[in-house]
Amino acid sequence: MDIKNKKLYTYETIEKDSEGYLKKTKDWNMILAEEIAKTENIKLNADHWQIIIFIRNFYFKFNMTPSMRMLITSMKKEMGISKSNSIYLFKLFPKGPAIQASKIAGIPKPVKCL
Repeated sequence: MDIKNKKLYTYETIEKDSEGYLKKTKDWNMILAEEIAKTENIKLNADHWQIIIFIRNFYFKFNMTPSMRMLITSMKKEMGISKSNSIYLFKLFPKGPAIQASKIAGIPKPVKCL
């Protein structure tokens, strides 16, 4: 990849909506996710990344951002009960797992959320 010709974005310069969600999912990358998380007062660790990648994969598979209920139901099948409950998810994303994780994952805000 020719990094010289690759357009580099920062969260401050990237196009986003009034709530801070990226307007174009293709603009997302892991560095940008770190910047978004920082604005949300979250320091990402492996547990956060597992949810962020899961939620991105869900979005691209089903063409929709999962609500909290969808997120938990889907995660149970893949990650088991210990990581697919609201208590665990709220510890990682205190302002709302579906809302905050979606923002950091560079996908649209869920239509139905807690």
